[in-house]
Amino acid sequence: MTETISTEQVVTELRKILAENPGCAMTHYNLGIALIKLHQWDDAAAEFLAAIAESPELAEAYINLSGICFHNGEMEKGIELCRKVIAFRADYAVPYGNIGFAYLQMGEINQAVEMLEKAVQKDPMFVQALSDLGSAYLRQGKIEDSVTHNKKAIEIAPRFAVAHNNLAVAYLQMGDPAKAMEHCEKALEYGYEVHPEFLEELVLLRK
Repeated sequence: MTETISTEQVVTELRKILAENPGCAMTHYNLGIALIKLHQWDDAAAEFLAAIAESPELAEAYINLSGICFHNGEMEKGIELCRKVIAFRADYAVPYGNIGFAYLQMGEINQAVEMLEKAVQKDPMFVQALSDLGSAYLRQGKIEDSVTHNKKAIEIAPRFAVAHNNLAVAYLQMGDPAKAMEHCEKALEYGYEVHPEFLEELVLLRK
């Protein structure tokens, strides 16, 4: 039987490797990933910065560092990091998706749509971007476009709860409470915290 290695053990081992070879960008990066799993955000950020110092075009380090910025509410800083990735890897969908997500959180819906559309053009299987674009279209009142993109998201990832919640909202706005409830139940089943007032409205409409 294979012994499971804990994240703490992985961190210890990676720190030993770095003590012997402090200039290895991938070891810094892998340590950053392990520290994220432990929710040690500041230490993880330091490791991603160290990885970038050793390998200035390690796109994934910038992406994870931007994720920490977004987690800390530093949206503009996270956006700037993603734009740095686009400067040397314009074909990579993830930075466009991350910027779109940040703009969505900031309420900059038109800018969010612009970036998210680019993300799904570059990677039509990018589930998070499809769902975020569906959310943005909802907020623009483009209900049918929202349904199309959220449906694509759940075709790829049937348990993607946010997309089911988006579909519930969209179908309710389209006057189909039965379909709305169906997707609301799936969103709940897959771990999404549906807004209580929205759920109450659906229940009342089904009575």
